[in-house]
Amino acid sequence: MGKEYTTKSFKSGNSVAIRIPAALGIEPDREWSVEEKNGELILRPKDKPKRKFNIDKVWGCAAGSGLQFIKPEDRVFEERPLLWDDPEWRAKHMPDA
Repeated sequence: MGKEYTTKSFKSGNSVAIRIPAALGIEPDREWSVEEKNGELILRPKDKPKRKFNIDKVWGCAAGSGLQFIKPEDRVFEERPLLWDDPEWRAKHMPDA
């Protein structure tokens, strides 16, 4: 079992809070699930939310860079054979299609 620390509960608004010693290395602003089991509290860290991309930070950063929109006539794609276009492959792998 790890090192034991002593802390104290205190009133914080309409809740009761418990300070967690920094020596445990727990990062601030992390969400936790709390379970009460047989009079003991069990804390488990929740998964961190995925970061969201903020377009406001990069919007307009290409101004003056010389970048231009692709012209419709430049949007040309070369046709290439696709695996599932082969009748033998299709019969073997996609018989119901």
